[in-house]
Amino acid sequence: MDKKSARLKRALKLRCKIKKLEVNRLTIHRTSQHIYAQVLSVDGKSTLASASTVQADIKGSVNNTSNIKAAIEVGKKVAERAIAAGVTEVAFDRSGFKYHGRVKALADAAREAGLKF
Repeated sequence: MDKKSARLKRALKLRCKIKKLEVNRLTIHRTSQHIYAQVLSVDGKSTLASASTVQADIKGSVNNTSNIKAAIEVGKKVAERAIAAGVTEVAFDRSGFKYHGRVKALADAAREAGLKF
């Protein structure tokens, strides 16, 4: 089993547990250059809020899109947009990534901005 398929297997296990909770989920994706976050509805068919380092407002406020400071900005933005959409409680879907570094920084920033998970 290679690295990517192992991560996807971990993600599938986590998503099955989140599906039983029947709450909106904050899902993230991390690449070497960018980080993406979105709040998905309970059924997973619609996106309620999203933010990423690719967007111009976040890219302009940070020097580097692949560090912890950029992840903190994405966490704050996605939380603000989710609260504006009426979502305050979510389940955190880390997509099989370790809860460490940029993933942890995004989650902590979203919690500080008002999301509960």
